[in-house]
Amino acid sequence: MQTDNTVTVEDAVQALALVGDLSMGQPTDGSIRAARLAARLAQAEGAEPDACCHARLVALLRWSGCTANASGFATLLGDDVGGRDAMLTHSLPAGHPLTVTSVTPLARIHCEVSGDIARLLGLPVEVEAGLRHVWEHFDGNGLPDRLRGAAIPTVVFYASLAGDLEILARTHGLREALAMIAAMADRKYPAALARTLGDHAEAWLDELDAPAPTVTDPLLARHVPLSIVADMIELKLPWLTGYSRRVAQLVEAAAALSDLAPAQQQSLGRAALIHGIGRAAVSNMVWERDGRLSAADWEKIRLVPYWTARAGAQIPALRAEAALASHAYERMDGSGYFRNLEADALGPPQRLLAAACAYVALCMPRPWRPAYSGDDAARVLGEQADIGVFDAAAVRCVIAAAGGDPAPAAARRSLLSEREVDVLRRISLGESNKEAARILQISPSTVRTHVESIFRKLACSTRAAATLKALNLGLI
Repeated sequence: MQTDNTVTVEDAVQALALVGDLSMGQPTDGSIRAARLAARLAQAEGAEPDACCHARLVALLRWSGCTANASGFATLLGDDVGGRDAMLTHSLPAGHPLTVTSVTPLARIHCEVSGDIARLLGLPVEVEAGLRHVWEHFDGNGLPDRLRGAAIPTVVFYASLAGDLEILARTHGLREALAMIAAMADRKYPAALARTLGDHAEAWLDELDAPAPTVTDPLLARHVPLSIVADMIELKLPWLTGYSRRVAQLVEAAAALSDLAPAQQQSLGRAALIHGIGRAAVSNMVWERDGRLSAADWEKIRLVPYWTARAGAQIPALRAEAALASHAYERMDGSGYFRNLEADALGPPQRLLAAACAYVALCMPRPWRPAYSGDDAARVLGEQADIGVFDAAAVRCVIAAAGGDPAPAAARRSLLSEREVDVLRRISLGESNKEAARILQISPSTVRTHVESIFRKLACSTRAAATLKALNLGLI
């Protein structure tokens, strides 16, 4: 059966906004609130309805590239989630390492990936342009291109002002927030626009307590692959590239072997694609920790499926899938998380999802271990089933369904040479040129040449953007 793992553009945008908020250390409705403020500001400035919609979308998606540079911020600030929250709330300590030089490459990654996501979603060019320049400042001291004044899309200023008001009013109070915004007038955004915001700020913030107006734009009712959300999540940790896609494919096949109804097969595939949403809330310093994780680290990881479950409350169209996805790490003996459920509380779909996630994870390399072969992964999973960690029947179906990843379509692979695909696969996993060269047994300079060719053919300038495009083109 060909399953329909698509969602509306609106639902995809909502999911991406939630992941962005978690990545930036913000409340899960932060971008939703900022988007409503951005639309109101555009309306107050006399913008046409389409422009108000564009302002809303840019505000919702302004963090959609933040998973791609999480590792860079973790290196720079020690904690990508907490550090970026401090950056947004203007509470970084004195002597922090953020400089134009240190942040420019991270801003470039963020903006390129955000713009590419807008393009994948089929959003208007005005939204894509806004996202590609979302860090620019009115006075020319923004990033990544240091554009000035009228060269910056107006929608950037709507989203920037709205986002600042939402964050600063929440963390510093309205009076202090407006003073901080006034201090940035004619620097970060036009002074006249900042004054308009100030005149209406209190009333607009009060409006946020009422239900959001229904969005009826036909553009947002189109369907797009849910895998776009999975890919964005996994840019946070390059060694996860393609993980959720593989789990979705495997668990759907295993569900068919288990004689689950077609609707359950589809729900499992969709749940697999979003089961990593909560991973965005955990700092890369935890995920990339050398050595044994502390109890505090594990407590943060245990909340990953909790945040995934919370996604269902924000995105009603994915409520059932988010609930199912939040069981991915539950175990039959009660040793899983976050609910510590035991066998009698886990149905066949939950058991299959847990087994499929574990099998695919074993078959992929991790910074602390190489990938298991299919046979070894099956052996490990079988041993875990024998002692009651996984359901034996689910494990048998997952192992039977696992037949290796299908090769990308020849027409798509023709875009790159075989060697370029090999190099792209290595760098998509976060490997340096030197590491890729060692594994492929070629020189680092040859890898660099291939990377330059890949960037040229895929029309991108960063590894994160190349990875995102390659996944959606079926190249890796």
